[in-house]
Amino acid sequence: MASSISIILSSFIFLFSASCAVSYTIQDKFYQCITLHSDRSIPFSTAFFTPTSNATSFNSVLNSTAQNLRCLTTSQQKPLLIFTALIESHVQAAVICAKELKIQLRVRSGGHDYEGLSYTSEMKRSVPFILLDLAKLRTIKVDIEDNSAWVQAGATIGEVYYRIAEKSKTHGYPAGLCTSLGIGGHITGGAYGPMMRKYGLGADNVVDARIVDASGRVLDRDLMGQDLFWAIRGGGGGSFGILLAWKIRLVPVPSTVTVFTVAKTLETGATKVLNKWQHVADKIDEDLFIRVIITTANSTKGKKTVQTAYQALFLGKTDRLLDVMNHSFPELGLTRKDCVEMSWIESVIYIAGYPSNIKPEFLLQGKSLSPPVYFKAKSDFLRVPVPVTGLEGMWKKFLQENIPMMIWNPYGGMMGKISESSIPFPHRKGVICKIQYVTAWLDGDKKSADKHINWIRGLYEYMGTFMSKFPREAYVNYRDLDLGMNKNAHSNFLEASVWGKKYFKNNYDRLVLVKTKVDPDNFFWHEQSLPILPFKVGQDGKSLIH
Repeated sequence: MASSISIILSSFIFLFSASCAVSYTIQDKFYQCITLHSDRSIPFSTAFFTPTSNATSFNSVLNSTAQNLRCLTTSQQKPLLIFTALIESHVQAAVICAKELKIQLRVRSGGHDYEGLSYTSEMKRSVPFILLDLAKLRTIKVDIEDNSAWVQAGATIGEVYYRIAEKSKTHGYPAGLCTSLGIGGHITGGAYGPMMRKYGLGADNVVDARIVDASGRVLDRDLMGQDLFWAIRGGGGGSFGILLAWKIRLVPVPSTVTVFTVAKTLETGATKVLNKWQHVADKIDEDLFIRVIITTANSTKGKKTVQTAYQALFLGKTDRLLDVMNHSFPELGLTRKDCVEMSWIESVIYIAGYPSNIKPEFLLQGKSLSPPVYFKAKSDFLRVPVPVTGLEGMWKKFLQENIPMMIWNPYGGMMGKISESSIPFPHRKGVICKIQYVTAWLDGDKKSADKHINWIRGLYEYMGTFMSKFPREAYVNYRDLDLGMNKNAHSNFLEASVWGKKYFKNNYDRLVLVKTKVDPDNFFWHEQSLPILPFKVGQDGKSLIH
């Protein structure tokens, strides 16, 4: 064994130039440490990537799942090394070795995080880090008899959906609409989707988990205890440990569901219809999810206008859907020809926005058809309908931007029945909808970026009059560094509460207690990770001043 390690290390050292002495030392020691702590040999060429040994491969892996090109600009700090874990013990070894070397570890399961915090750094003072990529940990085991499935963190939501549908046409899982999301990070923030009004969030339907804690131990629900199990289901990624796998609860779906998309422009009554939608979207039959996708388009007269597209999933057939719509939302003017019946797994493809000729097998690729773009996003929660005058002002702001988008996702149903403290995700009773604001652009010029980011900040400021207050709520899986950020690993409880309360409301205090208890040295941290308290926390969760 010693001679094998020596040969591997010699090969490793040969790959690095002497001009990168500092980086080389950390990379060399990390690789040596990982090798010593792994119970299986690690193929160097497929598990380790550095910018100095093979820049092409390094950049390919770094960019492989990144959706936001804004996070890949030259000004962003990149990892010294990417380590792709092949088995669970590699994750344990990565934690142990990062602690030994006193270097930060960032973890990526899918790469959709809006500010790129899992694979780049916004720290103004250089904080070197290693990226642990979980993309190879994607095993899915579906147990229809138990109505459950174990899914590893690197699997995408689309893969999970496909494997469930492969075993049953009447089982599903209530999680995200974007099929290339890595399930590890997705559920840590809540995981909403088109069945949330019927069954709640993905995080509401987790029954067990496997994580690696700050000591490198693998813990399941029994071993981690109820406080930590509570915290990881919606408390945000990168604060408590590294998710290895979730055990999810499957839910019943009809063999036939119905979908539709109906568009309204300003010229065809968009303002009136959206005004009515705000009053019914959270109160309508819980089998029905109607989101509104707002973009710009060309009107029939060739002028730029606003288009609102009402996209829906109904857990049932067309006849009952039409009854529900005619009773609760006739203003949309839904007709039978607008409705399409299909299987649940086909509706996943439809809601994700893929072409109609795409087959469900595409989900196994774990990729999106949309190319990455530069973008900035923000979020809000609406509790009181925006008045017509407010909508009209919103349209004016909207028409000022090149590629703007808003998505209004309805709440109500099961979302209003689950307690705000059931899991850390607190946006429950009384929420009409969650609003996502997005602006995208196609070039990496800083002036261009500043222009678009200033626009979305202006829209967000305008909408503040109508949104939830004290706090103005935000969705943690739409990370937004405009809300504030940690300056270093020694984050302050009060400073972090500025964004922590927006994401978690009254659950923030309990999350910080759990964080302090399970990770007292703050090993797991990033720009918006939860802080630790300046005193110890006992096993009972109570503070122990020292």
